[in-house]
Amino acid sequence: MKITKLNKNAAAIMVNRYSLRDDEGHPVESPAEILMRTSRVVAEAENNCRSGGSSSLEVREKFFEMLYEMRFVPNGRTMANAGTKYGQLANCFVLPVDDDLGKGTDSIFSVLRKAILTLQTGGGVGFSFGRIRPKDATIATTKGRATGAVSFIKVYDTAFWVIGQGGGRRSAAMAVLPVWHPDILEFVKCKSREGSITNFNISVGITDEFMKAVKNDDDFTLRHPENGEMYRMTPARELFDEIVKNAYKNGEPGVLFLDTANRENPVPHLYRLEATNPCAEQWLGPYENCCLGSLNLREHVKRLYTPGVKGSHTPGVLGKGYQVDWEKLAETVTLATRFLDNVVDANKYVSAVPELEEAARRVRRIGLSVMGLSDMMYMTGVRYGSSKGQELASQIMEFIRYYSMVASIDLARVRGAFPGINGSIYDPQDVKWSVPKPLVAHKTDFGRPPIDW
Repeated sequence: MKITKLNKNAAAIMVNRYSLRDDEGHPVESPAEILMRTSRVVAEAENNCRSGGSSSLEVREKFFEMLYEMRFVPNGRTMANAGTKYGQLANCFVLPVDDDLGKGTDSIFSVLRKAILTLQTGGGVGFSFGRIRPKDATIATTKGRATGAVSFIKVYDTAFWVIGQGGGRRSAAMAVLPVWHPDILEFVKCKSREGSITNFNISVGITDEFMKAVKNDDDFTLRHPENGEMYRMTPARELFDEIVKNAYKNGEPGVLFLDTANRENPVPHLYRLEATNPCAEQWLGPYENCCLGSLNLREHVKRLYTPGVKGSHTPGVLGKGYQVDWEKLAETVTLATRFLDNVVDANKYVSAVPELEEAARRVRRIGLSVMGLSDMMYMTGVRYGSSKGQELASQIMEFIRYYSMVASIDLARVRGAFPGINGSIYDPQDVKWSVPKPLVAHKTDFGRPPIDW
């Protein structure tokens, strides 16, 4: 069975990356067979008490149709590992790192072990090194001097490089350091020399306090991570300029806005957000994973006329005779949300790191986003980057968010709410969630059905 939506090159890449292999390492599946296997494994999660009355066969057929038509594409580890010995379906994780060499469960070298076991399954890992004491700080037990956060990032990087030499998927990792950490300048420059720290993306965790200091040209306080006390002061704009200069030169560091993320944290009673997965699509709490999938907007456009049939042309709302297929998009969002929620149950978590499964099931976090936006805009006659293009993107994302939340509520009615709901912004006894406000005004009629938040 040939997937007509894939050209020859795309099909070859899909087989090379995601097919099961024989004992000699040769791919043994076609693209359609990869999707059949993926659909079957994820649909099998319907066979438990959380299914809501749907048979796994019925759901499997719906999942396969959605994947086969390329309306939705799950993350790579789901397609690569579904039905395998590892069975680890999440792309990435975040692991916490404490300022402790080896005594605690989240100590530097305990977490390194957990990270290596996770990387073996193909999952990338994000870390915040913000709790590591700064370079040259006194070590109370030995009276020696600490080597600092960057030194341990280099230890992790070397270990990941060694593991990567064994074959398989190259290690992917993210190192985050908050902007108030005394080692921040060394961190910002740590990848300036080519070939240094090759297995990590690096990002600075920016705070509102820092951005205010930059705006006002004030000095900014660097703090000791253990007690929050002032370590020293630094000119905020000079530090900001170093971040910009190195980002321009190397493409790194990136920036992550810590306070903004935590204002939007749906489970603030469980943790503060400190880090993201390696590609920064999603903020994650300690030991959480990113269960990701993308809606292909290119496949959610409908033609409003029949080519070659005289008199059949009906001008589209956006011109060019094409329009966003909102009904189809709502159907795909609903099914994709179910697919990703099933992945949480179908996943075979790393048994040696039980915290991974505990964290995933406690919050049941998923990540649903889009690809093909520029294709959709081209087909519907909207200029990418224009004010109208920004509005269309905003309307699409609000629509997706709405129908994904409706699907989640419907699943919760049957499967039960996520275990960590009490104390969250969705707590039935104290709801703090509020209707999202669009970043741009919605003035244009793109044919979108009304949304009733």
